[in-house]
Formats: sequence, C-alpha cells, structure tokens
Amino acid sequence: MEMGPATRGGPDHGTAHAGQPGRRRFLGACTGLGLASVTAAACDASTPTPEHSAAASSHRPEAERDRSGTPDWRITSRGPAPAVAGYADRVSMTPGEECGLYVSTTASSFRVSAFRVGWYGGTQARLVWSSKPVRGRAQPEPRFLPDTRTVRADWPRTLTFGTTGWPEGAYLLRLEADSGHQRYIPLIVRSAQGTGRTVLIHAPATWQAYNRWGGYSLYAGASGAYATRSLAVSFDRPYDADGAEKFMVYERAAVVLAERLGTPLAYTTGMDVHRDPEVLRGASAVVCLGHDEYWTPEQRRHVTQARDAGTNVVFLGANTCFRRVRIEQGQTQPDRTVVCYKSSAGADPFYTTKPALVTTDFRQAPAPDPESSLTGVLYEGYPTDAPYVVHAADHWLYEGTGVRPGDGFAHLVGVEYDRVTPAAPVPEPLEITAHSPLVCGGRRSHSDSVYYTAAGGAGVFATGTMRWVEALMAGTPDGGRDHGMDARTRTFVTRTTENALRAFAQGPAAHHRPAARPNISELYKTST
Repeated sequence: MEMGPATRGGPDHGTAHAGQPGRRRFLGACTGLGLASVTAAACDASTPTPEHSAAASSHRPEAERDRSGTPDWRITSRGPAPAVAGYADRVSMTPGEECGLYVSTTASSFRVSAFRVGWYGGTQARLVWSSKPVRGRAQPEPRFLPDTRTVRADWPRTLTFGTTGWPEGAYLLRLEADSGHQRYIPLIVRSAQGTGRTVLIHAPATWQAYNRWGGYSLYAGASGAYATRSLAVSFDRPYDADGAEKFMVYERAAVVLAERLGTPLAYTTGMDVHRDPEVLRGASAVVCLGHDEYWTPEQRRHVTQARDAGTNVVFLGANTCFRRVRIEQGQTQPDRTVVCYKSSAGADPFYTTKPALVTTDFRQAPAPDPESSLTGVLYEGYPTDAPYVVHAADHWLYEGTGVRPGDGFAHLVGVEYDRVTPAAPVPEPLEITAHSPLVCGGRRSHSDSVYYTAAGGAGVFATGTMRWVEALMAGTPDGGRDHGMDARTRTFVTRTTENALRAFAQGPAAHHRPAARPNISELYKTST
C-alpha cells in the first residue's frame, strides 16, 4: 500500500510486529437546476465515423485490438481542483446499460469523451463516444458523515449516457471544461462471461481507499492524521489528482500489454466478483493487477474457488488481498461504500456478531486468515527500493529473457513487497523464482516471486513487488514514475508477463507446463 508523505508515520505505518494491528513499515438533468440530461443517442461523437457507431462496435474482440487509436486521449491540463471534477454512479456496467455522471466545474460548459484503453497499434486508447457541450455549474459542498468520517458529494445528476455497442474493456471518461482543464473518471464496461478467457480484475475498492477528495481517505483525515481517517469511504465523490491515478499507475500498462498479445480477455472488478462470481466460471486465467489491496471475504472465496476449479491466477503486484472490507449502500445505488476499520477493528459493529466480516487485515483477529494461503506470499513491509534478483533462472516464466541465477534488475522491488514467510500458510508445491535481498525499516529481509501449482491444475504466479506493472512502461514517455527502472528491466518484465499470460490462456498450467519445484526450505534455512 503505497503512501504519500501526508500518511507516513501514522499508526498504520509505524514499526510493528506480526499480530499488532494496523499497517506497519515491516511486518507486519436535474432540469430544475438548469443542468443538461443527455443520452448517447443525443450526444453523437464530435466527428462521427464508422468507428464510433454502435454497429461498428459489434465485432470480434481480437479485431478491437487492431483498430486505429486516438492519440489525443491524455490529460494536458488539470488546472486547479475546482476547475472540473466528477464521478459516475457505478464503477462498472455491462454494454448497453446507462450511466449517470455528476460533474462540478467553474467553467460555463464541458464535454465528456469516452476512451477505451487498449493496444491500438501503440496509441493505447480509442475514442468510443463523446458528448455535445453540457452546461457547467459549481456543485454544492460535499456532505460529511461524522460517525464514519465519510465524505459524500451527493450532487444532483448532471447527465446520463448509454453504452450500447461499447466493447467490453477499461475506459477513461475525460471531462473537458471549456476553460481547457480536464479530469478523468475511470469506468469498466464489464464482461458477463469469462469462459475460455483471461479475466482482468480491476481494483476500484483500492482506488477509493486512497482517494483523498474532500480531505478524507482510509489513511488520513483533513489534518493529515491517521487518527481522523475515514472508517468508510464513498464512491459518491470524485477521485483526487487526475481522477484515475491508481488505474493509470498500477493497471493501464497491464491492460495495454494483455490486449497487444491478442489472447481472449474479459473485464471485471473486485466489487463485481464479490457480488457474482459468474465471470470467473470456466475462465482460463484471472489477473489481479498492480495494487489490489482491499478485498471482501466473498471476493477472496470466489477467486479461490476459481483457482481450485483449474483457473490460473496471476498477481501482478504486492500487498494483494491484505485488507478485509465490506461493501455497503451509498447515496445512488447499493455497493457504493467501502468499509474498513483497520486498526480500530474493535469498533466495527460486526466485531462480536460476525467476526469473519470484521474489517481489518485478513491476518488479524478476530478471524485471522493470512492472504498467503491464496497468493503464496505474505505482505511484509514498506518502504523499500531494491533490485529484483532472479533465483530459478530456468523457470518457464523466464523463458526468452536470457537471465541467469543472481541476475538483478535495479529498483524493481518496491515500494511495498511480499515474501514467503515460513510460519504462514502457503499452498504446496511452491517454488520461489526470485529471491531479492532488501532493507526495510533498518532490517534485512527478502522479496519473493513465487509460482505454485494447485491440486486442480491451476498455476499461480505472484510477483512480490508493487512496481511490476509500472516497469512495463519504464523508460518510455508514458512511463510515469519509473523509479529509475530502465529499458532492460522493462524488457525482462514484459517478456515474463507475456510468458505467464500466454501459458495461462491455454488452460490449467499444470497440464502443459512443469509443476512448481519446492524450494522454501533451501532458501529460508539460513537466510532471513
């Protein structure tokens, strides 16, 4: 769980030992108001072309990858925070459903453009729909719920649009004020079925946990103090920064890579898997992206059941499935509030009545269930910066990378990391493929990448580092915060990820790839 300076040093990030609560550095429209109500039918693309029509969008998924992209999809000017911001009334929808947007702006008008993220010959996004100009207005101050210190915008709806003909996928809705300032709203057009496909699971619960809009997140209150943090956060408010920071940093590059490979894909979110596991049934693989920290028990159970049925699983990050959360009602719809009391779990209303649903770390009382039984690794610490060191260079995951035992890739381990912890439950057989020495909080340890094979034939790969997805674009103009990672690291991570996705798309990995070779005792006999 990567933190900004304002949240470091609070109880959730202080030094602690396993069993202590909290986070640790080391293990540990509305026409009466004059707003426009519009639909997709009334909001034709600014420059209508066959690419933007509903009919043209009904095509084979592999054809979508080869379409022409739209170079002008990035934000070029955020402007001040009030310039323009908004949120959708759902985190995902199936094609054809309607979506409501709630927008506040100091400009006189704005437009909405919907960009689908993908390969598109390297352009990385395609314009699917855009609105006509919509009248702008500054919305009221947000509502504050003192019992849980929750911020909700509770704005009146600004516009509605339909998604008929939109391909399934990950979308960025870009709000474009006539002042020139812009913000994103992320939206997943999800798949109803994942049979025979690789399912990408996006992590909006984690996006929301870190969202500081309105002054409160699950990490800090308006003063920056951990003690005044929210105990529940709402999707009924915009995201801070550019509006899609966590998606852009930890998910976008993996989507682009997966689409470039051309393997059959399905799209969903952790919140959808929590509610209904149907998209996982018969899936070839499940991919959890770069920062997927906040899970409900239901989501964890459904992913575990898919693994046990033979669906391969990839964890392209660290700190996955660390926090146990509940999803509750919001202003606009059900499933709009993420509840997580964390180190204040004793105040959770479910503490005595439903201990398995208490919102704290999965490994903590009153119902400890360490995430390592699914991921194979245990989250250990923050912050660190270390080379990624290959151990099992002959593993099929590293085929074509040219690595040898002991080869390192600078800065690839960070800022949070996982490791095999011998005392924690892990599936067997489990093989450590990378074993990377590091220092965290003044203490020496290791980050581990692992591969294990489940009884039903599934293969499971966990990278053990949060920077994996960031490395996919390191050193490129779109690299963002690449932490000093270079082109050599990008090439290695890209090929390893391709190997995993291609193999896992073929069905249960144990049926066509070598099984894991147990080596925990070898590596943790004398090392820390």
